[in-house]
Amino acid sequence: MKLFNSVGPNPKVVRMYMAERGIEVDLEEVDLMAGANRQGDYLKLNPGGQLPALELDNGDVIAEITCICEYLDDKDGGTSLIGTTPEERAETRMWMRRIDLGILEPLANGFRYAEGQPIFKDRMTLIPHAASDLKDLAQEKITWLDGLMEGKEFVCGDRFTLADIMLFVFLEFGSQVGQPLNEANKNIGALYERIGSRSSAAA
Repeated sequence: MKLFNSVGPNPKVVRMYMAERGIEVDLEEVDLMAGANRQGDYLKLNPGGQLPALELDNGDVIAEITCICEYLDDKDGGTSLIGTTPEERAETRMWMRRIDLGILEPLANGFRYAEGQPIFKDRMTLIPHAASDLKDLAQEKITWLDGLMEGKEFVCGDRFTLADIMLFVFLEFGSQVGQPLNEANKNIGALYERIGSRSSAAA
């Protein structure tokens, strides 16, 4: 297998997941900053143009970070990072969905529509006047999650999961692009520190 890799939070989610699992695949770097992911050769592999993408040994390509990680997890019959029972998998996927839609999407688009304009202005339709509100929505959901984290080690209780990886990577990204952690969210801050101390956080 081969992972088409680049800078940015989405590829890091997959790399961090693989580091937790001890999975090693070939990496092929795609120059996101130069827009290589929006050019013909890469678009033939992934028509969506996003990174990362996983090319399987049979030539099939899987895109979208949750799909890539779930495929790799399914290959081993399921692990605690997503769940080994239907109940655990449902819980993980529920939180992945909430985190993705409530935090990751508005946080990332808040960046794209503001600080990221020079990178994305010729690649997608931007809504600059929405940037501030999107950032506020992301922070609102982070604060909501903070209240639910009282007494919990990880998002799914005592299980470290892909939901934690996704949250950590995008909180880290936010701190690098003008959307820092709110210090009042003590539970999220503690969670961020716990995950950041894992060796996989450097992936």
